[in-house]
Amino acid sequence: MAVLQDILYKVRIKSVVGNTLVRVEDIQIDSRKVKPGSCFIAIKGVAQDGHAFIDAAISAGASVVVCETLPAQTKTDVTFVQVQDAANAAGMMAHAFFGNPSEKLKLVGVTGTNGKTTIATLLYKLFMTLDIKSGLLSTVENRIGSEVIPSTHTTPDVINLNALLKNMVDAGCEYVFMEVSSHAVHQQRIAGLEFAGGVFSNITHDHLDYHKTFDEYIKVKKAFFDGLSSDAFAISNMDDRNGVIMLQNTIADKFYYSLRSIADFKGRIIDNSLTGLQMLVNEQEVHFRLIGEFNAYNLLAVYATAICLGEDKQDVLTALSAITGAEGRFDYLVSRKDGIIAIVDYAHTPDALLNVLATIKKLQKGGEQIITVVGCGGDRDRTKRKFMGNAAAEFSTKAIFTSDNPRSEDPYEILKEMYDGLDLSLQRKVISIADRKEAIKAALMLAHANDIILVAGKGHEKYQEIKGVKHPFDDKQVVTELFNELDK
Repeated sequence: MAVLQDILYKVRIKSVVGNTLVRVEDIQIDSRKVKPGSCFIAIKGVAQDGHAFIDAAISAGASVVVCETLPAQTKTDVTFVQVQDAANAAGMMAHAFFGNPSEKLKLVGVTGTNGKTTIATLLYKLFMTLDIKSGLLSTVENRIGSEVIPSTHTTPDVINLNALLKNMVDAGCEYVFMEVSSHAVHQQRIAGLEFAGGVFSNITHDHLDYHKTFDEYIKVKKAFFDGLSSDAFAISNMDDRNGVIMLQNTIADKFYYSLRSIADFKGRIIDNSLTGLQMLVNEQEVHFRLIGEFNAYNLLAVYATAICLGEDKQDVLTALSAITGAEGRFDYLVSRKDGIIAIVDYAHTPDALLNVLATIKKLQKGGEQIITVVGCGGDRDRTKRKFMGNAAAEFSTKAIFTSDNPRSEDPYEILKEMYDGLDLSLQRKVISIADRKEAIKAALMLAHANDIILVAGKGHEKYQEIKGVKHPFDDKQVVTELFNELDK
């Protein structure tokens, strides 16, 4: 509970109709969740405009309505607050309503196309290993200390996000490591939050169904760093062509990490194998359990962040050397009978897929086949489908195109777009099987001893979304079951 005027102090207000000393029981942006005493904020969303639900919110008992456009008729028993930007107001008000939780701990945001989940998860695991109670907000899961809370979005809505942060404060968390998606920045889901630091991994072709152009996508990611305070730090990947651009306007302290350039945090790969990475990190040799060049970058980002947060270098490297990655990120299994390696990875962008396949190529010892099972999500950026198909076909011995999360689209049409984008020589290497389990099974049937199978696109996800319904489906579980049948 809070007094309305106390949670409006950072909001850009245009006008007020009614009493700002009214008590607010809770804040809602979904009219279906409104109850007596609620403050309803009408946000103009991507699919719906919250202004259309003001009457429904009032009927449900809302005592306060925050909106950009006042209704033609107002009610005397309801306070109306007209604001310049309702989405921004929601962030500011939610943060104040829950006691400004981000100011009571150190919140670090991780953004970029690929690597966000791994970096945030590794940071959480690292600080918990260092016996510092921490929170995690990620695509895979949210954690308050050791308590697991299922995750439904990369970044929760402003109400749930601030409620989670308050719970983390109440539980005694000192740090929170949070994935920050471009959608969250653009929709102002992080408005009002105080970040101790921000980390940039990389930026490649993704989410152009939402952002329309790559330049807009870059600007949205960059806006996160532009909003950091002078007390914060900003860490960026020097080897990404937009790494310097990301930090060019930030007033935060700037730091860079790199495998190829001079940087504050410099790494070099000595050896990369299924046993892990042997690296030099600022001239200190360390063995990590993670695999691949992309994970070398992730580890450097984590190391840089920990040092910027004041941790001891030796303690950080010692702890990091024993930590495993995030679920569904280069998870691999080996069949007992034939030594077939199956790798399950979330790679769902062309660049991520190329990175994983490049890592697999380096793990080849001889003439092992690389068989890639991959699809593309429905109702998402269609322009990347030909690039996904091309990456899989070009860098694999065989590629099996299959269904990912087709959502409302016909999976066969998605497969056709992936296939039609290939030249004839690559089309000969491709099989299309819409049923994902049958596609994985076909890959195993095509594999010989010691071959490598990559099952890409879904990683940690435990469902397949078809026509609005989420059906249980777990790539790793399917592979495990098929391996067990194979090993009988």
